[in-house]
Amino acid sequence: MSPANTTMAQLQANFQAWLVTGSEEAANSIGSRATAGLSVYQNNYRAQLVGCLGASYPQVRQWIGDEAFLSAAITHIDSHPPHAWTLDAYATGFDKTLAEMFPDNPDVDELAWIEYALAEAFIAADAAPLALDALGEVDWDNARLHITPSFMSIAATTNAERIWMALSQGKEAVESEMLVEPAGLIVWRRGYTSYLKQVDALEHEALLHLKENGSFAALCELLVERLGDTEGINTAGALLSGWLSNELISDIE
Repeated sequence: MSPANTTMAQLQANFQAWLVTGSEEAANSIGSRATAGLSVYQNNYRAQLVGCLGASYPQVRQWIGDEAFLSAAITHIDSHPPHAWTLDAYATGFDKTLAEMFPDNPDVDELAWIEYALAEAFIAADAAPLALDALGEVDWDNARLHITPSFMSIAATTNAERIWMALSQGKEAVESEMLVEPAGLIVWRRGYTSYLKQVDALEHEALLHLKENGSFAALCELLVERLGDTEGINTAGALLSGWLSNELISDIE
């Protein structure tokens, strides 16, 4: 199809292809008269996406520096064109690009995940705090617990939580370190505030098990298997108490 006979839909598709690839073929498909000014649009396209990533990941940018961040942003833009109607969604997946670019620095992508998760938690579905006075009537043998919709988690291998805390509070940056023991990072929202917490591997496993299964009795069985009868039951009670007070549990059936 010649440029003169191109439909509006095809023209839009060709223009998108040019913005994403910058190829000569894509430029020619738009038309020779237009190609001279196309670079302006592509520069604006890239600048907007770089700005979007910079706004979404300010602590990552500060942590790795402007030059490294710009290189990572361009790499991400070249392989991940916008996939939604709003640029707010473009931040998704940047942590994976960083993991590929900085394979020997897991603190970088874990820090990026923290920034993304905190933003996502803020716009997650609302969940009213659980009425604690109703807990006395719960049949715990058959109870099913629902974790708040804003909950997100990953396994943690570095002190990225401490790094984020220092950067976000304007304090002196801490050195990156690998954790001595495996752990987890969890993010959730209480009211209008997103929270970040590093938890040990057992609590992280317990939260993931509860999110998948929901059964408090099954959670107790898991902890008894890991720790023995007395310690397992005591740990289940202590974890539940902490989750309830932090509003990580949104409902109990």
